Amino acid sequence: MSKPYSMDLRERVVRAVEQEGLSRRQAAERFGIGISTAINWVTRQREKGSLEPDQIGGYKPRKIAGAHHDWLVQRCREGEFTLRGLVVELAERGLKVDYHSVWDFVHAEKLSHKKRHRSPPSKPARMSREGGGNG
Repeated sequence: MSKPYSMDLRERVVRAVEQEGLSRRQAAERFGIGISTAINWVTRQREKGSLEPDQIGGYKPRKIAGAHHDWLVQRCREGEFTLRGLVVELAERGLKVDYHSVWDFVHAEKLSHKKRHRSPPSKPARMSREGGGNG
């Protein structure tokens, strides 16, 4: 994962625009950064008063929690289900989640099961007795 640009570089770019009168495009060229980056930094400084970067990465809490968690565990234990079907059922209950979130939940809770083919196992074919010699 990439690291954010240093505060020093951010400050120099904004200073070049605000105090030296360079355009954002000129400042971007001088410091070797993207034009949109310079635009965003100057805008951020003006609107928020800070050049601190936003957080990169971190913990994201699961959406399927609380009452939705309890309902989904019970639903999965009641009978057969498909992951796409559970996504639809959760949406009907007011929780919008994607397929991957439901897949993670089902496997984390050990609610999944292997699909079994319902056909009986094949029987070995009978061998004919005629011409039984190897010869």
